[in-house]
Amino acid sequence: MVKLNKIYTRTGDDGTTGLVSGPRRSKADIRVEAYGTVDEANSTIGLVRLHASDDQKIDAVLARIQNDLFDVGSDFATPGPDDELSYEPLRASQSQVDWLETTIDAFNEHLEPLKSFTLPGGSALSAHLHLARTVVRRAERCGVALMADEPDTNPIAVKYLNRLSDLLFVLSRVTNDNGEKDVLWQPGQFRE
Repeated sequence: MVKLNKIYTRTGDDGTTGLVSGPRRSKADIRVEAYGTVDEANSTIGLVRLHASDDQKIDAVLARIQNDLFDVGSDFATPGPDDELSYEPLRASQSQVDWLETTIDAFNEHLEPLKSFTLPGGSALSAHLHLARTVVRRAERCGVALMADEPDTNPIAVKYLNRLSDLLFVLSRVTNDNGEKDVLWQPGQFRE
């Protein structure tokens, strides 16, 4: 269990931060950027939940996602290889990805296929889900960069973020009256 007594330590005043496994890294390090962007995605989903409070099913999905995102953030904050650590690190798991896929399928089965890309909007909840989706996509890009820089990075954490952005897209359509209020892109509509 995590116990935080003192919120400021002054140890980061030199531009570094401590990772889960102990080493310090620059706050500009790609690993710190990756778990920091996951934290930003989690905060954005917290804002989405303010708009989803009337839909208990979607709110429950988002609550689980927030918890899972802490797992992903912890994963990114713990450099490997795992066999060099003195403890078993918390890693994102395939079962978390499988849950996302099952959830996507359950929500998507009631949606009509798209004939165009959607623009963020339609309802406040849908627009906020799109915002969360784009932050998750950025977190995914950071995770991909981290894997390129440090090959021991857990690829399932990146896969989780990829599926999560898909789920947030599907939920954005669900919350637009199952796609009825989707705002569709009309390519070249305003070109002269």
